Amino acid sequence: QVQLVESGGGLVQAGGSLRLSCAASGRTFSSYAMGWFRQAPGKEREFVVAITWSGGRIYYADSVKGRFTISRDNAKNTVYLQMNSLEPEDTAIYYCAAASRSIRPWTNEYDHWGQGTQVTVSS
Repeated sequence: QVQLVESGGGLVQAGGSLRLSCAASGRTFSSYAMGWFRQAPGKEREFVVAITWSGGRIYYADSVKGRFTISRDNAKNTVYLQMNSLEPEDTAIYYCAAASRSIRPWTNEYDHWGQGTQVTVSS
């Protein structure tokens, strides 16, 4: 079983920055891709950004491109999300996801999900 542990959420003013972390663990952890999704109150969950573990290919949602950056630490099985120039519209619960097989990283076709971490951006 794969477990995902998220950290780094919190309250920040508009224009500020936050760095989220997602650490994956398991007896024989193997991941094709890891990514971030978010869900605001009253809205459906939406794709934010993802990275393939082997090739390092990155996929960004248009709403965050140029402001958010995803990176990885292979030794720690950890993915990071650096969020800059945050806006109130970025307020949501952010979920980390991992896929053990080849999927479309911009979809919900992931095998494992984290518990979510709240990001609140005030104006």
